[in-house]
This record gives sequence, C-alpha cells and structure tokens, in this order.
Amino acid sequence: MSVKQVEIVLAPREPHYVGDGFRVHNFIPSGYGLTMQRMDPFIMLDYGAKFYFPPSPSKAKGVGVHPHRGFETVTVAYKGSVAHHDSGGGGGVISEGDVQWMTAASGVLHKEYHSDAFSKSGGDFQMVQLWVNLPAKDKMSIPKYQAISNAQIPKIPIANNGGVVEVIAGSYEGNSGAATTFSPVHMFNAKLNKGGVAQFNLPSNFNTGLLVIEGSIIVNETEDVPLDHFALFTNTGELFSITATEDSVVLILSGAPLREPIAAHGPFVMNTRAEIMQAFEDYENGKFGTLED
Repeated sequence: MSVKQVEIVLAPREPHYVGDGFRVHNFIPSGYGLTMQRMDPFIMLDYGAKFYFPPSPSKAKGVGVHPHRGFETVTVAYKGSVAHHDSGGGGGVISEGDVQWMTAASGVLHKEYHSDAFSKSGGDFQMVQLWVNLPAKDKMSIPKYQAISNAQIPKIPIANNGGVVEVIAGSYEGNSGAATTFSPVHMFNAKLNKGGVAQFNLPSNFNTGLLVIEGSIIVNETEDVPLDHFALFTNTGELFSITATEDSVVLILSGAPLREPIAAHGPFVMNTRAEIMQAFEDYENGKFGTLED
C-alpha cells in the first residue's frame, strides 16, 4: 500500500446565508474546481463555521419548507441545535455531536430551524451540511430519516491517548458506523488531543477529503491544514495520517464515486434533465406530501 497525498488545501470562501439561520462557507461545488463530479458522491458541502447568534426568542431562525428529490441531506452538529421536520414524518432536534441523515429519494418537503432552546438562549452555532448523491436505481425509493445521537456513534480510541475517531458511516479499523448508506461511504469525526496521531486506510479510487472543524493539523507529517480549511486528496494511495498541532476536530469524508450522470437544479439532483422537469411537475402537483411552515 502507498501513501494517499494531499492534492490541494482550500481556504473557506466568503460566507453566505441559507435562510436567516445558516451562515455557511460553500466548498462543494465551488469555484475551486471542487465539482459535484470531483467529490462524487458528495455533491454539496456547506460549512457553518463557528458563529455567534444572539437570542431570538420570538422567531426561530432557519429555512422554511422546501422540497428535495434524488439525494440525501446529512447534517453534523458541532455547536448549537437544530429542529428538523419533513413530510415523511421524520424529525427531531439534533445538538452537539448528533447527526441527522435524511434520505429525500423520491421526494420530501422539509424545514430546518434553530431549536426553541437555542433560539431563546443564543450562542455559538457550528454545523456541516452535506448532500450525498443516490445511485440512479435508488433515487425514487421511499424517503427515510435517521436520527443519530452521539451516544449511538462508535468511538474508537487512538493510541497514546491521542483522542477518538467517531464512526458516523462506513467503517474504521473494523468498526461499523451508525448510519446506513446506499453506496460505500466513510464519514468520521476525528477528535484529537494535541499531539494525537490518527491513521486512515481508504481505497485509492474513493474521492476523499477532510475539513478542519477545530484546531489545526498536519497531514502525512508534511502538509499543514489550518482551521476551517478543506484538504482534497489525490485518487492514488490508500494510507494517510493526521497529527493534531493543538486539540482538534476533523471531519473525514471518503466515498466510492457513482460515475453516473448528474443533472442538478435547485433542490433536485437526478440523472437527466427530463427527470428534473418531472420533479418540478410532481412538486407543483403536491406529490411530495404536505408540511406546515
């Protein structure tokens, strides 16, 4: 086996708001060349870097009812809490350490807001939202919702009191993650103490990257990756290491590319333009169910 090298380290772009509650830096797809195809099956990554929201007790901030079809939304909570509801009956509140994995598939309406408790208190808010593409054969499957509490996520100790690797999806050192997926996907939170070293062995053909949520790291003892930066790996080699230069949290993503056509427009991601047009027609005809704003 050989070393998987860093191809490029990307700084966060200027933030923008999704609704009035999610201040995010977009990494996928972006002007850096990090296209949907390049990180397939991860077709969108919005990173809400740590940001203070003052109390808003009279109105929860967030995003109102909107549709999705053809993919999954994954929200990883680091600070603050979010309430989610969808037309398939899924929903709940996720807080620090929790993960929400919604399979839109054939179509759902959903909404996301700061939770009532967070809206009343205010505080630091920090989250990642990913869109994970579905294989063509699964795009019109039945929607589902996985509410994954931090207690459900396996935590694998790192040698020499280096920290832990939380296995959200896929597997790490033979330990399976908490989420079920439609295609091979690895998703980990490496929570490292200063000086901690975590080793990873991921397939060379998988599209792989990492995002530094807290602290700073060195990859393969040579490549500095600062806070809030994203590192994209080459599609060669399998092994890499991350060393924490201070207490750090790192989100690692690696997935088998679907290598299928991607037709994306707004809230829908399908394989053809005709399927996108059908999604809009189905949404307008009420086939995504109902959900009050």
